[in-house]
Amino acid sequence: MMKEIILTVERQVKERLWQEESGHDWHHIDRVRNLAILLAKEEGADREIAELAALLHDLPDEKMSQDRSLSLSEIALWLKELNVTEQANDHVCRILSTISFKGTGASVPLTLEGRIVQDADRLDAIGAIGTARAFLYAGSKGHSLHAEESVPRENMTKEEYRLQPSTAISHFYEKLLKLKSLMNTDAAKVMAEERHAFMLTFLDQFYKEWKEAGNITHKE
Repeated sequence: MMKEIILTVERQVKERLWQEESGHDWHHIDRVRNLAILLAKEEGADREIAELAALLHDLPDEKMSQDRSLSLSEIALWLKELNVTEQANDHVCRILSTISFKGTGASVPLTLEGRIVQDADRLDAIGAIGTARAFLYAGSKGHSLHAEESVPRENMTKEEYRLQPSTAISHFYEKLLKLKSLMNTDAAKVMAEERHAFMLTFLDQFYKEWKEAGNITHKE
């Protein structure tokens, strides 16, 4: 029964997010789902709960456009209509309400399945793919690539994190470089090491090229 429900949710989420342009598209959802399945296997968690929550995890997020998002109450009603048990429905919705970074990354889901989905989402936000997604998201919001005078924001409220302008490079310091230390599960911590190291290498090269370009003088 749950397998059929997951297939239905997969099909509808794919249709809803296929053309999403901020880096939170279907391909992101599918990667997070696959990472959640892998982590669930490693950590001995309920795979079906983790997979279902991963498929739905971005729909109630405030960064999603209104025509693609769903509220938690709408998701709960949808799952009820799909005959998801009340217990599983409540579990999935609790996960969706607690996995977002929201400026500080302090929110930690109470269940293992929730912590797994949070880890899977954060793993896709770092490394090579995470770096690419950071610039895709910045471009979709009209943010600058980099500004030397820009100071990464700290201790932000959820509203400040979502609404105040930033730069693509500042986003690494405001969120992405913090994620390695915020992983919940042992398996995710191991995976995060390599991805974190890639971002540090990328930033070193970025600053090198930025400085080199800034030191070029034009000769008539």
